[in-house]
Amino acid sequence: MAIHTILVTGANGQLGWELGQLAKSYPAFKFVLVDRSELDLSFPETFEKIIHSIAPDCIINTAAYTAVDKSETEKELAFTVNATAVQELARICKGLAIPFITYSTDYVFNGEAAHPYLCSTKMDPVNYYGSTKAAGESMAMEVNENTIIIRTSWVFSSHGNNFVKTMMRLMKERESLNIVADQKGRPTYAKDLAKATLQMIEAMNVGKTINGVYHFANTGETTWFDFAAKIKAIAGLTCALNPIETKDFPTPAKRPAYSVLDTSNIEQTLSISIPHWEDALSSCMKEINTN
Repeated sequence: MAIHTILVTGANGQLGWELGQLAKSYPAFKFVLVDRSELDLSFPETFEKIIHSIAPDCIINTAAYTAVDKSETEKELAFTVNATAVQELARICKGLAIPFITYSTDYVFNGEAAHPYLCSTKMDPVNYYGSTKAAGESMAMEVNENTIIIRTSWVFSSHGNNFVKTMMRLMKERESLNIVADQKGRPTYAKDLAKATLQMIEAMNVGKTINGVYHFANTGETTWFDFAAKIKAIAGLTCALNPIETKDFPTPAKRPAYSVLDTSNIEQTLSISIPHWEDALSSCMKEINTN
């Protein structure tokens, strides 16, 4: 079945917004973008009726509960949105025989690795947010073996709240900032992730079988400190940055020390080369300054 109408949840989030921005470059697709006011992931029992009224050929679920520290206390809500709702969307898609794409996180891993995590690496989350995303993956796959899960990490965009925009603001306001320097990962520009997602749908439209778990992040790895230093350099700001250790910056939720994702699977499947995170950051900051 050809994919024409694509339902995108979480239209106001970083990724949902970027998909909306790309929509005009993909005239073959009709995008139906819904935000929480139209489809609220905390009420999975409402999905069936809403989805049947839209009659999509594919669902891209970008909505999620992403407040990592808050999820340690708002456990029920985090689990409903990240696990129960994802399972229900996967179940509905199976019933309609349409593709279902949803997103997961580097936080499903324990952060103790020394080499990039493969799609097949066993999940072992160190915080409650990570455990809700891991549960969402397993529960979706249980009801719909054709579910597509794209794990990503350190997402930034010109839209919404993220590390890049926070750093740009704080560096203008303060003379110095302490930044964690002992956590390593791969930043992801939401626009690049959105493009890869649509390339995936185009590939399915020409008969390519795609399902299971993929990893997507921009190439190159860095620490939060070096990420911040690059933001500072591009923005030409003078704020002093001090490297600190995770233990000097206690948070309610534990963070994995190493969450570098291996993206070779998606690169080979879609025959794409992913931009380096520094180039992606420059593009994003240019966009922020234009807006």
